[in-house]
Amino acid sequence: MLKFFRKIRQNLIFKGKTVNYLKYAIGEIILVVIGILIALQINNWNESRKLVVEEKQYYKNIKRQLNEDADFINNNIEFNQFYYDQYDYATQQLLSNDRSHLDSLAIITLNLLEYSDFHQESNIYAALVNSGEIKLINNQDIVEGLQKLEETYIYINRLEASHFDIIKGVYPELSKIIRFHPLKVERVDQFFEFEFQNHFFIMKDIMVEKDQIYHQALERIDHILSMIDKELLTQ
Repeated sequence: MLKFFRKIRQNLIFKGKTVNYLKYAIGEIILVVIGILIALQINNWNESRKLVVEEKQYYKNIKRQLNEDADFINNNIEFNQFYYDQYDYATQQLLSNDRSHLDSLAIITLNLLEYSDFHQESNIYAALVNSGEIKLINNQDIVEGLQKLEETYIYINRLEASHFDIIKGVYPELSKIIRFHPLKVERVDQFFEFEFQNHFFIMKDIMVEKDQIYHQALERIDHILSMIDKELLTQ
């Protein structure tokens, strides 16, 4: 092809057709420029496709992690509710001064040392920001959703830390009233006094708050997953 163009150029020069040669030269330059532009366009298109594929993979990874988080949170909700129901039963017995179920109350009281623990040290948003890969997520609603979810996780971690601190305070009081082995309420009157009952009420209050924030996290996860599914369908 290059030989063909060179031959035409030489013929035009040889025959002295300068004007035609200039027209030809301009046309040749235009063809070269068009070729370069086409090549650049193809290269840009290929790069854009690579970014789309990479973004799609990130969405899949985020979706997988969020589903794992949701399963873990649901397990914590069930765990939290199980012990909340026990504490609620115990408070009813204590308030009514019913001393006919001391054995079951001793077991429930020992369970005051149990607590749900989601405790996410880090999450997707923080990882994306720290790695700089957050720029690959073009949907800013998803980015904002991940940021809000991180804030929710931080709040959950604070609640769980507070819950654990409460347990550390309850343990010394509990050990003064209940014998651990064999399990038995030794100081029954003290067991039914309001000071000890307060431990159950405090535990129930923080568990109610944890349940609310767990469900808030699930709602935010569902919202992000919905947006991701739409992105995956459109790409």
